[in-house]
Amino acid sequence: MTYLDERNDPSSDTDLLDFFYDTRTQTESLTAPLSDEDMGLQSMEDASPPKWHLAHTTWFFEEFILKPHLPGYKPRDERFAVLFNSYYVQAGPRHTRSKRGLLSRPSVTEVTSYRAHVEDALREGMIYDKFALEPEQLDALITLGCHHEMQHQELLVTDLLHALSHNPLLPAYTPPQPEAVERVPDRSWTRHEGGLLEIGHDGSGFAYDCEGPRHRVWLEPYRLADRPVTNAEWIAFMDDGGYGKQPLWLMEGWAVREQNGWDSPLYWWKQDGQWWTYTLQGPRPVDLAAPVVHVSYYEADAFARWAGYRLPTEAEWEAAAQHTDIAGNFLESGAFMPLGREAGLWGDVWQWTSSAFSPYPGFRPPEGAIGEYNGKFMVNQMVLRGGSCATPRLQMRSSYRTFFYPHQRWQMLGLRLAADQ
Repeated sequence: MTYLDERNDPSSDTDLLDFFYDTRTQTESLTAPLSDEDMGLQSMEDASPPKWHLAHTTWFFEEFILKPHLPGYKPRDERFAVLFNSYYVQAGPRHTRSKRGLLSRPSVTEVTSYRAHVEDALREGMIYDKFALEPEQLDALITLGCHHEMQHQELLVTDLLHALSHNPLLPAYTPPQPEAVERVPDRSWTRHEGGLLEIGHDGSGFAYDCEGPRHRVWLEPYRLADRPVTNAEWIAFMDDGGYGKQPLWLMEGWAVREQNGWDSPLYWWKQDGQWWTYTLQGPRPVDLAAPVVHVSYYEADAFARWAGYRLPTEAEWEAAAQHTDIAGNFLESGAFMPLGREAGLWGDVWQWTSSAFSPYPGFRPPEGAIGEYNGKFMVNQMVLRGGSCATPRLQMRSSYRTFFYPHQRWQMLGLRLAADQ
C-alpha cells in the first residue's frame, strides 16, 4: 500500500505528483532562509551540508527511478552519481562522507538546476506514461523517494543547527516564537496491561522495510510517563551530581562521558547563574517545562536509573501508541525546538528506548541497492520512537523506527520514563 492507496485513489497520478512536489517544495522552503555560505556548511562527519541534502535527495530519484526505468533519460551530469551517493555501495563509488563540505562545486545554482532537471523528467515520464514499470512499482518507488526526502528534511534541520552552533554569533535561522512555559507539568502515568500483542507495520499505507513483518510479542504489565522528561527534571539530575555518579552509568557510557567531558546536554551553557541553550531560534534561556533534548542514550539511561525508573522497550512504546492520535510539535510548526505544550506520545523529541535496532522475526531486505536502506545498519544502534520537532508529520506512524548510535546527541533526542506495574 502506498501514498495513493492512503488517498483512496490508486488510479490517479495527480495525487502522487502533488505529493512529490509538496515534498520537494518543503525541502526548498527549509533552505530559503540560508545564504550560499550556509548551504556549504559541514561541521562534522555525521552531518552534511544543506546543499548536499538538496542534491542527494535528487540523486535518489534519478538513480533508482529515472536511470533504470525511463527510456532515453539523460543525466544532467554523470559525475553527480559519485558526489551525491551516500552509502549505497551497489550503486557505485561515493565521495568521502567527511569531505562533503569541501564541495564548493557544483554551486547552489547548479544544484537547484539539477533538482529542476530531475523533477521535469519525472513529471514528463508520468504524464506521458513513458516509464518501463508497472504503475504500482512506479508508485512505490516515488513514494519511497518522497519519504526518503522527508527524512533528509529532518537531517537538514539538525545538521544546520549543529553547524550554526559553532558560530560565535549564535545566529537565528528562524525568528523567536513562543516564550517559555511558566509551569512545569506534573508527571502522571498511563497503565498498560501487556499480554500477547502484535507490533510492526500492518501493511496499510507506506512503511520502511525495517518496520515489519508484523509479529507477536509478550509484554508484562507496565507504566509509561504521560510526557517526556523535562529540562527542570534534567537540571535536578545535574544538580544532584548525576553526571559524576559512576554507578548510574553503563560502563561504555561512563567512558564516553569522561572522554567528551559531558556535564550537560549538547548546546547548553551557564550564564549569570542560569542555564542557556542554542536553538535555531537563536540563544535562549532553557525552558524548564519543555522536554530535554540533545541527550545521548547513555545519558538517558543514567537519568532513568537516577530517577528510579527505566527506559521503555520499543514494543512497549508501540503498543501504547497504536491507538492514539498522531498530534504534537512536528516540523510543520516551524518552531524547530521542543515546546512541551501538550502531553502525549508524539512530537517534540525522539524518545530513546532500551531496544537495540535489530531485525524483526522474518525480516528480509529488498534485493539490490535499495535493500541497503536499513538492513545493513542493524548493529550497535538503539531505537527511538515518536518523532520530533524536526520530523515531518507525514512520516509518523506507530510502527516507525528511527535509530542512532548510543553516543550521538545532535539529533532531537530525549526520553520518556517507564516502569513495571
